[in-house]
Amino acid sequence: MCGRYYIEIDNVELQSIIAAVERKTAIKTGEIYPTNTVPVLSPTGDMTAMRWGFPKYDGKGEVINARSETAVEKNMFRKPMAEGRCLIPASWYFEWEKQGSKKIKQRLYSPDNDILWLAGLSKIDHKTGESIFVILTRPAWSGISFIHDRMPVILPKEKHDEWLNGNDPVNTMINSVQKLEHQTT
Repeated sequence: MCGRYYIEIDNVELQSIIAAVERKTAIKTGEIYPTNTVPVLSPTGDMTAMRWGFPKYDGKGEVINARSETAVEKNMFRKPMAEGRCLIPASWYFEWEKQGSKKIKQRLYSPDNDILWLAGLSKIDHKTGESIFVILTRPAWSGISFIHDRMPVILPKEKHDEWLNGNDPVNTMINSVQKLEHQTT
């Protein structure tokens, strides 16, 4: 779930985010894949560059998502849930709808075409010193569950401060965005 998303550089708000972050570090725009370095609103409220994915315990591959329902309980996510909550700006994200043996790529986006702010968890990679993040997921809204049974936790702007600085992140996620539009790409 949520293995790709998109940063549209024609969006004025995203242009200012990208410009602020690129003064310090080169970032990826367009279609974003795991391990890309992208703009992220850090736990301190600053826009910064982070790499997508926590290294797996065995060192083979990356963990790119965390289930919101169990993140507080899992060793890998417990401390980032307490100290490393972040937000990832995206124009939209992709899922693949299964139709028989075919997979149809779907673009999922805000009904008003606003930026999606994906709830994430961040930390410092102890081997590389890099800032890294994962995206939190939740059960999909019924209107898109035929495409995929999970979706990112998407938080409206009025919940950003509460997500980054509040004491009850599980309750904050209850207020996540539900309704999305979809379009075959």
